[in-house]
Amino acid sequence: MNKEVCQTLLPLRNVISNSDDGIIYQFTNDNDYCNDVECDDNAGKINARFLHIFDTLFKDKSAFEDAAKGNIYIVQYILIWLSYVLSLIESNEADNRTSFYNKYINGGKKYNKNIDDVTAYKNYKDLIDRNNYILSMDMSIISKLYDAFSTLCDIYIEFDAESSNCDNSLEKANQFVETYKKIIIDHNIGENIRYFYVLINLLTDYDNLKKKCKKFPSTPDIKKIISEHVSEA
Repeated sequence: MNKEVCQTLLPLRNVISNSDDGIIYQFTNDNDYCNDVECDDNAGKINARFLHIFDTLFKDKSAFEDAAKGNIYIVQYILIWLSYVLSLIESNEADNRTSFYNKYINGGKKYNKNIDDVTAYKNYKDLIDRNNYILSMDMSIISKLYDAFSTLCDIYIEFDAESSNCDNSLEKANQFVETYKKIIIDHNIGENIRYFYVLINLLTDYDNLKKKCKKFPSTPDIKKIISEHVSEA
């Protein structure tokens, strides 16, 4: 994770705005995403933004090295974003994520086009399929993972590596740690759970910030949190 990746994702976290009654969601500013992609409905608008992320971070060797910094695990965060946003739109489909995958990813030319000068991964679909388990996660944990990832991105964007003053981000650092602990406790996370690796990546990205800002709360210890929770039960 880095500031540049989060700045790519930040506008995509704000693609929807609540209506006055707080129930129906409406997309904002399609102009930057729908030039060569169909945006006839909400799913199409999400697809346009989803493609924008992959084009920015993974479209060729240069993007892999300069934008994504070779950090393929970022795809996990992108799929968490996708799952969360799909959960907010009204749909007649029983499973928005499966429907989206079948229509846009599995059958979409842009997702199946070979990535230039990259040999480790064939195309966007290949990157997605290697992390496809996220699209089958229960939405109760997706929403918490989204909150944790979103808060972490806010810190990366706000944080000034040249300054020793971390006060502006301290509240969000505390918020991240509390959300992280809640995920582990509420969902009985253990090393045998598939999304344990998502938590490890979140933890690593937080720890990289913690090393630069000593005021931030200690990096959560997953095994200690589990042990303490079991002892209290």
